[in-house]
Amino acid sequence: ATFHDLFVLTGDYSTPEFRLRFARQAREAARRADLVIAVSEFTASQVAALLGVERARIRVVHHGVCLPPPGVRPAREKRILHVGAIQRRKNLLRLVEAFEAIDSDWTLTLAGGDGFGAEEIRAYIRASPARGRIELPGYVSAAQLEDLYARASLLAFPSLDEGFGMPVLEAMARGIPVLTADGSALREVAGEAALLADPFSVESIRDGLRSLMANPGLRTELTAKGFRRAALFSWDTAAARTWEVYQELLR
Repeated sequence: ATFHDLFVLTGDYSTPEFRLRFARQAREAARRADLVIAVSEFTASQVAALLGVERARIRVVHHGVCLPPPGVRPAREKRILHVGAIQRRKNLLRLVEAFEAIDSDWTLTLAGGDGFGAEEIRAYIRASPARGRIELPGYVSAAQLEDLYARASLLAFPSLDEGFGMPVLEAMARGIPVLTADGSALREVAGEAALLADPFSVESIRDGLRSLMANPGLRTELTAKGFRRAALFSWDTAAARTWEVYQELLR
């Protein structure tokens, strides 16, 4: 069995019905599996602590990251990008509140379909003094997402709980400096190649955004580190390590 995250067991990030169903499925999968693959050390620690799986039965296999397709890139804009569902777990209320104090020539794009708590977030944005600078394109295609990555100058991903955090690596592989949360699996995935903020502090998120906006040298440094960091996460490696785990079961 492979576990990508266990946020349903740790926070009010989905409906009670979904939490109950997922919890039953997770416990049953953990009980029946001879070996468990976790996509991060953080998720592995949760599988052990929350589901009682012995650490000797858990193997960590990180995800990979897809590189951008070749082609001419548009110019970077004063655009902060968030990639992920419009939902409570992604911490978008604090991100929007932090953005409200940002210079008025910057735009915030929240790319993703609606999830749990979306109406509360949308209502806040409708009442926000920065609502004219906030874009909600909804779910976007792969081509549209590549275009957003190509035009964005920063990625803001202050999620409250992630089992991995794909947008962090996707942005790094595309030369975008990243601000992410100092917690869950995000610290593990980002390493020293991103600026970390306290996800429970609007001030910390705002200060992180301002630091990146005001400091070209910091952006350049994180861009270089991000390229190197993203290069460590290969889908070929992920596939090979997953195959090795399955081969263990045949010995």
